[in-house]
Amino acid sequence: MEPEFDLLIIGGGINGCGIARDASGRGLRVCLAEMNDIGSATSASSTKLFHGGLRYLEYFEFRLVREALIERETLLKAMPHISWPMRFVLPYHSSMRFDLTTPTSKLLNTVMPWMKGRRPAWLIRFGLFLYDNLGGRKILPATRSIDLRDGIEGAPLNNKFEKAFEYSDCWVEDSRLVVLNARDAEGRGANIRVRNKVTSAAVQDGIWDVSLENTLTGKTSQVSARMIVNAAGPWVGDVLRGTLKSNQQGGVRLVRGSHIVTKRLFDHDKCYFFQGVDGRITFAIPYETDFTLIGTTDADHPDASVEPECTPEEQTYLLNFVNQYLAQPIGDDDVVWSYSGVRPLYDDGASSASAATRDYVLKMDKSRGAPALNIFGGKITTYRRLAESALDEIKVEFGDIPSKWTAGVSLPGGDFPVDGVQDLIAGLLADFSFLNERWATRLVRAYGTEAVDILGDAKTKDELGTDFGADLTENEVEWLMDKEYARQAEDVVWRRSKIGLRLTESQIATLDIWMKDRLQKTFFEAAE
Repeated sequence: MEPEFDLLIIGGGINGCGIARDASGRGLRVCLAEMNDIGSATSASSTKLFHGGLRYLEYFEFRLVREALIERETLLKAMPHISWPMRFVLPYHSSMRFDLTTPTSKLLNTVMPWMKGRRPAWLIRFGLFLYDNLGGRKILPATRSIDLRDGIEGAPLNNKFEKAFEYSDCWVEDSRLVVLNARDAEGRGANIRVRNKVTSAAVQDGIWDVSLENTLTGKTSQVSARMIVNAAGPWVGDVLRGTLKSNQQGGVRLVRGSHIVTKRLFDHDKCYFFQGVDGRITFAIPYETDFTLIGTTDADHPDASVEPECTPEEQTYLLNFVNQYLAQPIGDDDVVWSYSGVRPLYDDGASSASAATRDYVLKMDKSRGAPALNIFGGKITTYRRLAESALDEIKVEFGDIPSKWTAGVSLPGGDFPVDGVQDLIAGLLADFSFLNERWATRLVRAYGTEAVDILGDAKTKDELGTDFGADLTENEVEWLMDKEYARQAEDVVWRRSKIGLRLTESQIATLDIWMKDRLQKTFFEAAE
């Protein structure tokens, strides 16, 4: 029998949605099943950066860093609304000591034992030179040295820091990246099933027969596919051994990364890269205009079924970390929100969570009589390259399929130049006089050229329907439900946006009731 789909992808995170987009664009019949909201786990809980991974140079992961550096500019061109360049300030002091367990530290201690764990400035500058040049940088500006005694970058820091290096990386709205990949996949023919859990998978005559359960309605369904792609993130091991009943070797190391959000700590748009003696680094990043994002931690998280939370100990760790650098220490009262996610890293046997590889590993398994491709690890910056690698593996099984195509192809709303954001904002302000600059900026940064579709023909704010708070209107929520798979208030205020930082619990509850009523009405109309 001919299966309904070529690929059934389990997992609606960035890897699953990236593979779905790539495969659909090559003409494959794709079904993606996500048991919760699209991008609701690891992919919604990152540090929100497209970066090469400067600290991975210490582990000599040159291929991974080079691939990620090349991807930064490729992705900037495809999604200039949800990603943008950012300058990073790395404060330096000659007395700073570093983790002694990295390959770089071990080498340095062998050839320069008198340094006793200290890094000379020339070595850091050399690392940044490599970072500037490994990826063939064209858009982003190069590294420079700055004097913290005179610049705005030094104002929030302890005055012992007089020198810093400033280099380039990029910001990304991680949850929106996942949703836009899912939307683009669907636009190219993929069947995207949110809140559909894979409950069983069996092979009959070389074809996967898979059972799904809708976690909102309880309704069950069956799909058949030539191949399964296990992109379940933290649950990849559970799916591999539990659902797919595989004995394939290779495991996942779950590492929890926690973040805190504080009141705004500095008056500029640059990010700080703080280095610690424990081998960790922590970023302090301008966030949602009025806040600062601080993260992340690295802690083993043995059970994927346990929801990750920023523990009191992790919050204290992050506060103590940044207070080593700040002129005005911050405390628990300055924290307005926290979040945590679990990274499903490939288990390479590293001694610590920080040292575990961030590279991805793909493993094909045909022991059940039909192929299943299992995705381990990866990082958000290299998701598109991971998808291309997955299609290379799929091509071996399927034979001749079209070649790679995603590089430089814009995601929904991203069809404008990298430097065109201000022009889009100005256009919205001119065409919709009821908008203010902050509102227009938020819409462009979320929806790009599609912002005008949300606003429609409205001449006044009232014509956009109910205002749920913070300029979140009925028109926008309907768009998110109809186009972007949102089903509950948390999907809207914590993943499609971070408007939850500006809403009260009562406002969020009101939004949730409204969305559930609309969803129920939609179900009734569909049944008729």
